[in-house]
Amino acid sequence: MASTYTPLGIELQATGENAGTWGTKTNTNLQIIEQVSGGFTQQSIAGGAQTTTLSVSDGSTGAVLSHRMIEFTGSITGNQVVTIPLDVQTFYFLRNSTSGAYTVQFKYVSGSGDSITFSATDKGDAVIFAAADDGTNPNIVTINTGIKSVVEDTSPQLGGNLDTNSQNIIIDDAHFISDENNNEQIIFQTTASAVNQIDVTNAATGNAPSIAATGGDTNIDFSLAGKGLGRVALGAGSVQQLTEKITVTATAATGTINFDVITQPVLYYTSASTGNYTLNIRGDGSNALNAIMDTGEALTIVHLVTNTGSAYYNNAVTIDGSSITPEWQGGSAPSAGNANSIDSYTYTIIKTGDAAFTAIASQTQFA
Repeated sequence: MASTYTPLGIELQATGENAGTWGTKTNTNLQIIEQVSGGFTQQSIAGGAQTTTLSVSDGSTGAVLSHRMIEFTGSITGNQVVTIPLDVQTFYFLRNSTSGAYTVQFKYVSGSGDSITFSATDKGDAVIFAAADDGTNPNIVTINTGIKSVVEDTSPQLGGNLDTNSQNIIIDDAHFISDENNNEQIIFQTTASAVNQIDVTNAATGNAPSIAATGGDTNIDFSLAGKGLGRVALGAGSVQQLTEKITVTATAATGTINFDVITQPVLYYTSASTGNYTLNIRGDGSNALNAIMDTGEALTIVHLVTNTGSAYYNNAVTIDGSSITPEWQGGSAPSAGNANSIDSYTYTIIKTGDAAFTAIASQTQFA
């Protein structure tokens, strides 16, 4: 009686067969069993759309289908199909290491049984069982080992802190971070080729955290807006207290005084004036007022000047070094200050065009 073979190529020797070669055949069988139980091999499926047939090698080693792990390799330019004979019954570790955005299907050579297909973007692993459970339509059964990628988890949960590991979180346009009830809390809107953004910075003890506009532009506005006619509220639902930056300096007014609007809205000279003076209103030493204001904007500043017995006053105004004639409250510019008083000069600067300003001014005595 002649020897027969299993579907994976192991020789079943008949009684009395293979005299003198029994040992060699037994060793080959053991080698086949070894590759079936834990062997690894690669199978190139490079090329266009095609079917690659894995065949058994009866009584010899090396058959691809007789290995435990099979790695598919090569550059593919079309969808691929890999088949095994109808009677093969085993389990496989499959790895799709091909390059090219095409599918790779693993199936029996014929029939309508289940199969497994790696998607065009799935360059991963799979554990499958070739069931040989039907003579005509056997099934390839996929063994679920958990998700292969985060995309497959439709309700992910963290078991600890999420560390971005120096990477970024990318959020699509008009998508959001929600609360625990799945209600929107922060919706992110995108601008193509954006160069400016918001920085949120925490702070150590005694310092304030900040939200700041930053980015590629030199000067960047920071915009807060309510919806429709809604207001921007500060504090506990409304403005409870509002403070302004004031610079108090023991300086005597005289000559030309630079008022830097970037530094403060109120400048208070506490030493007695020693002469009439020109007030030059600018952004600061590096920025012109014209550069930091847009046409149609206005700002208001206050200069507090101390006088004792001599009533000196602000007799000229310039903006960015260029002379301007303010429109004074009451219709006339002041011709003197007020002795033994603090004179408050208020200027509302309106930008009407490029380097074009209208100034509304007043002088008020406090004594």
